[in-house]
Amino acid sequence: MSTFSQASQRIAALLDENSFVEIGAQITARSTDFNLKQTETPSDGVITGYGVIGGNLVYVYSQDASVLNGSVGEMHAKKIANLYDLALKMGAPVIGLIESAGLRLQEAADALNGFGEIYKKQVLSSGVIPQITAVFGSCGGGLALIPTLTDFTFMEEKKAKLFVNAPNALDGNEISRCDTSAAAFQSEQAGIVDVVADEASIFAQIRELVCMLPPNNEEDPVFEDCTDDLNRVCAEIANCTGDTAIALSQLADSGAVFEVKAGYAKEMVTAFIKLNGVTIGAVANRSEIYGEDGTVTDKFEPVLTPAGCDKAAEFITFCDAFNIPVLSLTNVKGFKADKCSEKKIAKAAAKLTYAFADATVPKVNVVIGQAYGSAYVTMNSKAIGADITMAWPDAQIGTMDAKLAAKIICDGQGAEKIEACAKEYASLQTSASSAAKRGYVDQIIEPAATRKYLIGAFEMLLSKREDRPAKKHGTV
Repeated sequence: MSTFSQASQRIAALLDENSFVEIGAQITARSTDFNLKQTETPSDGVITGYGVIGGNLVYVYSQDASVLNGSVGEMHAKKIANLYDLALKMGAPVIGLIESAGLRLQEAADALNGFGEIYKKQVLSSGVIPQITAVFGSCGGGLALIPTLTDFTFMEEKKAKLFVNAPNALDGNEISRCDTSAAAFQSEQAGIVDVVADEASIFAQIRELVCMLPPNNEEDPVFEDCTDDLNRVCAEIANCTGDTAIALSQLADSGAVFEVKAGYAKEMVTAFIKLNGVTIGAVANRSEIYGEDGTVTDKFEPVLTPAGCDKAAEFITFCDAFNIPVLSLTNVKGFKADKCSEKKIAKAAAKLTYAFADATVPKVNVVIGQAYGSAYVTMNSKAIGADITMAWPDAQIGTMDAKLAAKIICDGQGAEKIEACAKEYASLQTSASSAAKRGYVDQIIEPAATRKYLIGAFEMLLSKREDRPAKKHGTV
């Protein structure tokens, strides 16, 4: 298989059969420096055009590594920029399939200007049309900004390389010690990559994601017929307080969950689910992960971390931009307490608070476990704008754990007095019913009935409209 056919076949594997129409196939490089005039540059190293995924219009470009290593020159960049212009006019997603050596050195300033033109189109498109990139080969230097300016990034698990500076160019590092360009590093430590998989799985998952997202920011929430029982009882969900990815699969229509950034900040789940056929963005605290064999593979404190806050805030901002309602499952007792986290947690928690409070889409919060202190307030509480707040009967909502509060209140009064104080504090100050009496919880629901209540709440909120003070944009 030639590399050129590989670039074409990637498009064919992604789109509905025989739906691709190429644009700009005759374009070649204009530069003649360094004997480029003698070099064939068919399509100038990038195939561009449009097609459909599940009947939905999309625009696609696929870099051709057989032409000057897929490097980005003047005309290469113009083709991608032109594709963005069309996508903006039509209100349809752009999908980039990346394999490139980066900047075309023979075209110097023209190539640099081309990078800038692509960046600008991406910025103008942000929050207007969904942008997706998939990295299959090299994506280095300034080219690394292209996937990071998009909404979702996929990365081939073995051959793909994503970096600004190559691993061997980093002070004190070389590639055998830590391959900072590898998919594992970029997904698990950098948090840039949403999905890591083999090539065939990437195409299947991009298709799945596109079918869950609206084509642009002016469309109504995505809806499809729901064949699942709207009143289905989630009998086991009460046991999923720790692993909320499983809880979401129990709530979702037919159990379908599309998790993004699954390898990063695993203590915070961000995912798309369907409820009564409507796409919902879900954010959930997680304190443990169960493997396929049913055993616990990871454990986390039920606290907010800087990485988890950043991950959730970015996801909520995307959902708000594209009119996707937001669900949160809250089980958090505070903030991560160590020296490394302390450097970033205040700002990260502020960003998460801002994202929840700033979002005008329908927002529903379900307190499924602990909800203590400012971390609870940050997690989509009614105080910062949740439209409906639900709680399971055993949920604990308040400033801190009742036993800890009693030790402070009854300091020096003996164990028996402290225990009695703790029971009274739990009843008066941290129970779901006490929060409901103060109006901070709208409904106390049985865990098994959560799906039914969520569907009802989001259906009620479907026509929500909320005005905000006039401003250019926030600054958090």
